[in-house]
Amino acid sequence: MPGLLGQSDTAPFLSQADDTEEGVGGPTPGAGKTASLGGSEPQDREDPDGEGLQLITGVSPRHATLIVGVLCYINLLNYMDRFTVAGVLPDIEQFFGIGDSSSGLIQTVFISSYMVLAPVFGYLGDRYNRKYLMCGGIAFWSLVTLGSSFIPRERFWLLLFTRGLVGVGEASYSTIAPTLIADLFVADQRSRMLSVFYFAIPVGSGLGYIAGSKVKDVAGDWHWALRVTPGLGMIAVLLLFLVVREPPRGAVERHSDTPPLSPTSWWADVRALARNPSFVLSSLGFTAVAFVTGSLALWAPAFLLRARVVLGETPPCLPGDSCSSSDSLIFGLITCVTGILGVASGVEISRRLRHTNPRADPLVCAAGLLGSAPFLFLALACAQGSIVVTYVFIFIGEILLSMNWAIVADILLYVVIPTRRSTAEAFQIVLSHLLGDAGSPYLIGLISDRLRRDWPPSFLSQFRALQFSLMLCAFVGALGGAAFLGTAMYIEGDRKRAQLHVQGLLRDAPPPDDRIVVPQRGRSTKVPVSSVLI
Repeated sequence: MPGLLGQSDTAPFLSQADDTEEGVGGPTPGAGKTASLGGSEPQDREDPDGEGLQLITGVSPRHATLIVGVLCYINLLNYMDRFTVAGVLPDIEQFFGIGDSSSGLIQTVFISSYMVLAPVFGYLGDRYNRKYLMCGGIAFWSLVTLGSSFIPRERFWLLLFTRGLVGVGEASYSTIAPTLIADLFVADQRSRMLSVFYFAIPVGSGLGYIAGSKVKDVAGDWHWALRVTPGLGMIAVLLLFLVVREPPRGAVERHSDTPPLSPTSWWADVRALARNPSFVLSSLGFTAVAFVTGSLALWAPAFLLRARVVLGETPPCLPGDSCSSSDSLIFGLITCVTGILGVASGVEISRRLRHTNPRADPLVCAAGLLGSAPFLFLALACAQGSIVVTYVFIFIGEILLSMNWAIVADILLYVVIPTRRSTAEAFQIVLSHLLGDAGSPYLIGLISDRLRRDWPPSFLSQFRALQFSLMLCAFVGALGGAAFLGTAMYIEGDRKRAQLHVQGLLRDAPPPDDRIVVPQRGRSTKVPVSSVLI
């Protein structure tokens, strides 16, 4: 039976509950903000407008938008730096004289260090000034990237080492920036700002390919491709220092008379996250996204180049020659366009469906992953017949794949309480990279090398080996879609629990019967958590 949950000047109260509870009356006079309980259409509590947000955060709406713009610029650089290496990968292979497995190791080392350090910065980000943590990390990342461009050909191990150090800087940023946005905006405003922030992932990735290939062509040396982002990174540090302000954690989600949440111990955070099925399953789904995008990001340009060689459209890349960069440029442009279309369409479809289906977010993510799998498989299967058809299927597959980025971030922010969101971001990064793009580029390269070992050496065998190994991505994408379908089963309850926790109505561990005690008119009434929607 639907009821009303409001907030008075002194204590939260319940106006209606299940028919089985006694002493439940009509709405209590003097109630403040209200929300529906157990209705078919969720109606969130009243959210503060721009003026109200400014009073809570101390940041004007215009300044808050400017902060998101700075964070978006840094996220753009983050992914641009990450995929500049992929844009000149054939040249790196020729320069250092390495094979596919060693090439895949470049990305694996970077992601591994990024993954290991993410929990450290997640812990710090939940407890210390996030602005200064990001400033230090980005400055370090920029200097190390610049240093990696001066490594001689006999020191390939040093390139691996410096790419690992780059992960230190990126971990300091990626775990913290989304939580700043969460503390500046609420509801649909937050979703829109997150979509702007996550536009930078595919766009930055595409710009990495473009910058890598074009700078190499202009300068005549692939090393200069690694010298673009460091200068832009120092500008980012300056913007961070001058523009970004630290908002209070979780203030935009509390009622004015609710005391702020205090950070709990790291182990308590970990236990709470492990008991949150929506967080765990959505992180597994995002792991599949990371596996597929990590594999394609590193190997798609090289695969397309090999396909052109087999078709006779491009001369082979021989030692001492400069490799063709046209596919890196085209794939980069496709990544930019599909990223914008995918992120925008995913957020908009999810926003519209939420009005009638509270499980819209994970269902849209599942549809995106399950839909992308057959198109990516067709892209690989058609490469030997037509490069144009291959690009068409890649275009469609990447749009569907990109629908997940902003939605997954939004899911994390509303099923996890504010004082452990950086830790949650960190563990999602660890899981998605540990089982996703930390190993997928190396795994794809290793499978390719093993297949080629049993075949006569030829350009066709190089193409075939990489083609067959990349087909693993379609299978992993389907598994990720299943994980998001599982998330849809738990999303409503986990969101309600997080909201009740922020309002001070629920502790970390709900009672054994999964019911909460809500005071009303001098007595307490037990209400099932599943019947409450803030």
